[in-house]
Order: sequence, then structure tokens, then C-alpha cells
Amino acid sequence: MVKNKWQKMQKKEYKVKPGSSYPLGSKINSGGINFSIFSRYAEHVELLLFESSDCDEPFQIITLQKEINRTFYSWHVYVCELPAGTWYTWRMDGPAYAYESGFRFEKGKHLIDPWVRAVSQKRWSRVAACRPGDNSRTAMRGVVVDEKYDWEGDIPLRISSEKSIVYELHVGGFTRHPSSNVAHPGTFEGLIEKIPYLQQLGITHVELMPIMAFDEQDVPKKTADLGLKNYWGYSTHSFFSPHPGYCITPEQGTHVREFRDLVKALHKANIGVIMDVVFNHTSEAGVDGPVINFRGIGGKTFYHLDKFNKSVLRDYTGCGNTVNANHPLVARFIISCLEYWVREMHVDGFRFDLASALARGEGGEVLSDPPLLWSIELSEQLTTTKLIAEAWDAAGLYQVGSFPGYRWAEWNGRYRDIVRRFIRGDQGLLSELATRISGSNDLYEHQGRLPINSVNFITCHDGFTLYDLFSYNEKHNEANGEDNRDGCSHNLSYNSGVEGDTRDAGILELRRKKAKNAFAILLLSQGVPMLLAGDELLHTQYGNNNSYCQNNELTWINWAMVRENADMLRFVQSMIALRKRHSSLMRRRFLTGKVIEGKNMPDISWHGFEIHKPLWNDPDARLLAFTLAGIEYDEADLHIIMNMSEEVASLELPVIEGKDWCLALDTSLKSPEDIISPLDQKPLGKRFYSVNPKTVTVFENISI
Repeated sequence: MVKNKWQKMQKKEYKVKPGSSYPLGSKINSGGINFSIFSRYAEHVELLLFESSDCDEPFQIITLQKEINRTFYSWHVYVCELPAGTWYTWRMDGPAYAYESGFRFEKGKHLIDPWVRAVSQKRWSRVAACRPGDNSRTAMRGVVVDEKYDWEGDIPLRISSEKSIVYELHVGGFTRHPSSNVAHPGTFEGLIEKIPYLQQLGITHVELMPIMAFDEQDVPKKTADLGLKNYWGYSTHSFFSPHPGYCITPEQGTHVREFRDLVKALHKANIGVIMDVVFNHTSEAGVDGPVINFRGIGGKTFYHLDKFNKSVLRDYTGCGNTVNANHPLVARFIISCLEYWVREMHVDGFRFDLASALARGEGGEVLSDPPLLWSIELSEQLTTTKLIAEAWDAAGLYQVGSFPGYRWAEWNGRYRDIVRRFIRGDQGLLSELATRISGSNDLYEHQGRLPINSVNFITCHDGFTLYDLFSYNEKHNEANGEDNRDGCSHNLSYNSGVEGDTRDAGILELRRKKAKNAFAILLLSQGVPMLLAGDELLHTQYGNNNSYCQNNELTWINWAMVRENADMLRFVQSMIALRKRHSSLMRRRFLTGKVIEGKNMPDISWHGFEIHKPLWNDPDARLLAFTLAGIEYDEADLHIIMNMSEEVASLELPVIEGKDWCLALDTSLKSPEDIISPLDQKPLGKRFYSVNPKTVTVFENISI
């Protein structure tokens, strides 16, 4: 059937009409397909139609006429009777190809439609796209997608932020290991097969590392020479297209359907989908970088260029270019893209990579009220969509606590750093630690923001895994091919006595206990907790803290660890369950220290070795205790002790009339005694408890 369709297509040239400037991209209807693309400076435009993603020649080339096929800055044409499944590229020519003018028009370069819904990289050569001249045999191609789909009543979820538990994962690496035992490893479909695991873990949202189409060939030459590719995906080129590498049949243009299948399946499991999006830069990086789409269409508009030499791309991202996000046309492109993923793909939120770069004006200056960021916050279609900012860029702009807007949550880097230092054993941190685990009111309350504006995390894709955080003092990135110069050197880690692998049972046990401490502190903190996939299984990358190019077993989740580290997995599942049964840990408003009406106790009280005597002024202190009052009628109160000192601490427990404390958690104990469900808890019947060194304990109370 497919062959006959294309045989028919080749027997005739499709008739064309002038078409419409709106909508941009390719849009199919009963009579054919409308194509529209924006280019302010183009002088000659061609649309090339192909029967497949990898055929050598187009079956039709359509030359657009300025007087007929251009409206303002949009070029458009309608191709009668053309079916869905047609592959296409654009070619453009314009002012002389000159770096100094900021133009990169080349009539031989095939360009991908920035609005295309699905792309193929089957014949793609980044090297050819960087060189002058024709790249017809090695260019990417887009395909016209019939977007009909049966959502079966699905809509984006509305899980409140205070009840959210985010799980950052890499779609490919989550199931690519042979041990995953899925039918299609490394794909959206493979992730669907692992949904029962996510349900059992207890998380509420997956935060997917970049799944918009990206250039896997975008790595330094030394790295490429080792056979390595861009694995993480922070090199987007087609912002409306799911990444073909995560699809089962991308050469059939099934990208949209396959991603929708994933979203629908996750929603049926009551798990939300947050996309990690990269609007701060694109894969067209560097002065001599490739011409893929924006650069050959209107790079002068789309990128920050040097004021005096427009051949120079300003780089606030560390990735070779910076998107000129607050130009009106670029801002409209970004907002339209976000609204598309919510409206048509049903995603529940976005995490914006290096979001502070989006706060820069056209001259690179930092704007106090960036039009793009406010337009995203105020978009009616994004009203219930979660917005999370990585509130810094690579040029020194750091906006944690001051990111423009009110709805935006932020990756709280200050939380990460103080908790890492506390678990490591640093002294004199109690006051700031208390502030961070209480929701960072010093950063957010004065702006009228809430604890849910803080996304708390200890590890993420960028840096050490949790196990490596307690196994390495230094990064070990030699395998990346950059002589260990890449990656952050400021890790706030401690190897627990030996760098890397060891057979020392005491050190191995200490590392496990520290991992449990990290999960406990994270899930006992006010704000939105985020976990890194694999940390619950003690996944190691052997000290590589910048695994962006390691698409191999170094980064893939080894599912044999589910059995090998079943005790740690059980601990994390139980810790998530503990958080979920306590509304006091999921407050939408800041703690006050005031007595709760009807409870006869404050919402929080702080302690040290003695009740109501916290060690704020002790520069050597590494112990913090606090009591949280339950919010719901039948909710138990919590008493929490964090002892990161080297000494056993005998601590007094608070007296609450008519109630007795039960031990719920002690990270120094072996599984399953380390965390105990309410049904198995027993009253302590005593006023003091000895907390072991480097240990977190939690008590829940019951009526007596």
C-alpha cells in the first residue's frame, strides 16, 4: 500500500495554491497540506518534497514567488492532494553569506521547519551542515503528521505542588540496559513498561530529561573521536518534535503518537509528566556551527549576536550560542511551543534549563521584568501547568530566590549545597539548614511566594549520583575525552574514607547510611522534593559527574540492582509513604512557630540535646531536632532528630499529653528495622532516645 501511494505521487506534480501564512509549519486538511515558514530576510525560498526520510532526491521542488507566496515575513504555499507522511525540507537564499552581517543564508543547505512535528536524523551529518555547500544527502528531514489521536478522555493532571514528588529520569537510559527486560529498550514504549515500578516507588511526577528532538552528534571533536555522542539531549533543534531516538518507528513519522501513548499511560497511573526544555540555546552552536533551521532562516533574529561583530554569537549558556528569547517573534515561538505541548500532548509541566538566560534582553542585559517569562506565567493555556526554573545561567547570573514572576518554582541550589555539607559533617550550619528544610522562607516569603516555589534536591543528572556523592572526593571524567577538565569541581562530596570502589564493609555501610540520611532529609523538608532516577538503587557512575556523552552502561539503570539493593529501594518507598501520610510535611504555607488552634502546640518547635534549646549559636554543632504538629484531625505529630556528629547523642523527647512516641525511622539500623510502618510501630515508653552518629531518626506519636 505504501509503495503504491508513492508510485502514484511520482507520476504527477502536485498542484499548488498560494496558501496561508497561518498556521506556521505544515497543516493537513481534506484538500491537501498548507506549508508556512517565517523568514524576514529571505529572498529566494524553495520547498522540497520527498517520498521517504532517506531517498536521494525530492520528487517535487516548489519555488515560492515573493508576490504570491509571501505575506509580511511569512512564506507559504498550499499543495493540493498531498497526503500525510510526506517528508520535506526548505531551502533559502538571501543577503550575501557573510559572518560579519549576522546572516547564514546558503542556497545549498536543506533546512528543517522549526514548527515540524516529527523529524528524521537517519542520514544526518553535523560535519556536512557546518561546511559551506549542498548537504542534500546528509540533511535532516521533517514529515507531515496527521495529528488525529484518541486520548480516551485524558487531560493533564492537576496534582497540587505541595503533594508532588518529582523523579528526574532519562527516557533512553531508564530502559536501555539489557536487564530492563522491556520489548523496546530506550524508547517511550520501554518507559511505559516500567510504570508499575514508578507506581510502587510512590512518586507523583516524572521529570523527563530533554525529549524534544536533539542533535546526538553535538559533542567536542575529541569526544566524538572516542565514538561518544550527546546523550543527555541538551542540544535541541526541533522544539515541536519528540526525539526520534526514543521512538520505535521514527522513519514512519510515529513520533507524536508514541509520545502521546506514554503521556496517556502515565496519566492512567496518576503520574504527571514534566518536560525538561532547553530554550536558552540550540544545537546550532559556535561561529562555525551547523546550519539546521534557525540560523539559515533568521539567525540574526533568533540569537544574541555581538553588537559590533555579528559573526560572533554571544554565549551566556556555555553551549556556543544563546537564544534571543525576548525578541517578540522568538518569544511568540517559545510560548506557542509550550502551549502546543500542553494542549496537544497533555504534558503537566516544564523545567527550564538555564532559565536565567531567558531573562536577558536583546543586548544581553538582565531584565527585571522579562516579557517572555511573564508571558509564560500569564498564559491562559498554561494556567495550571507547573513551571520550574533552573534559576541561573553560565555567565554568572544566579537568581535562586529572585527569579522573575510568582508562579515559577526554582531548583533550589542553596538547599542542595547546605544539605550536602550537613550530611558530609560540616559544622555550624544549623540555622541555615533549619531555614532550608522549612521551605526557604528567606528566599520566597518576602515576595509573597510559598514553600512550593522551592524544588528541593540533593542530586540531579548534572553532577554525582547520590552513591557517588559519598564515594568520591574528586570527579573522574576521563572517559569523556576532555582530560577531566569538564564537569563541576565543587561537589561538596566526601568519599567516606576511600576514593571509589572498596571492600571495606564499614565504609560500604557508612555510604548506605548516608544515602538513607539524604533521602530522609529530602522527604522531611517543606517544598517540592526531587529525586534522581537510580539513586534509590544506589546507582553509580564511578565518579563521572558529567555523563552527558555516556550512552552506555555507565549511565543506564541496571535493573539487577532492584534485587541487589532491595533494602535501599524499600527504604525509599517507605520514606515516600511516610511523607504522603503527613500533611505537616506538605504544607502550602510557611511554618510560623505559633500554636495551632485546637492542637495546643505550635506548628513547629526546635530543639537540641534538650527540649526547646536548639544549638543555633554553637559553631561546632551538627545536631538538629524539631517537632511538627499534625494538621489533619487524625494525623500523628512528628519528632525528628538529625545527628551528623561523630558521637552518640542521648536526646530528650517532648512530652505531649495523652500521647506516646513510636520509633518510625532510624537510619543506623539494618533493614527492615530502619523504617517501620505504623502498623508495626510500638510505643517507646521512655523520655530519652540515643541517636547514633551520622543518623536521622523520626518518631510518630499515638494516643494512649
